[in-house]
Amino acid sequence: MDVIPCSIERTERGGIKIQWSDSSACEWTPVELRSACPCATCKEKKKGVEERQADRSGGLLQVIPLQEAQPLRIDSMHPVGNYAYNVRFSDGHSSGIFGFALLRKSSSA
Repeated sequence: MDVIPCSIERTERGGIKIQWSDSSACEWTPVELRSACPCATCKEKKKGVEERQADRSGGLLQVIPLQEAQPLRIDSMHPVGNYAYNVRFSDGHSSGIFGFALLRKSSSA
């Protein structure tokens, strides 16, 4: 039997707490969840950051959009079939599909 989320609620810190059908629970902060985004755009962005860190010769500071400079929030979550959630973040990002297996990787609460 597959383990599925039974409930998702907001935490005091603005993150989420997921209660699973096997009685386990996990919590995600907005930053942790955004950092774990599995979409192609985020994967490419992470790859670019790693390459820039390896080559520090540029010395230029990156300009970030205003919405990325604000505290990150989880604005909404919508189910995708019976296997995942789509999450919309306050920085405007909403293309990631977070499968249940990925969401369970957080440490238990």
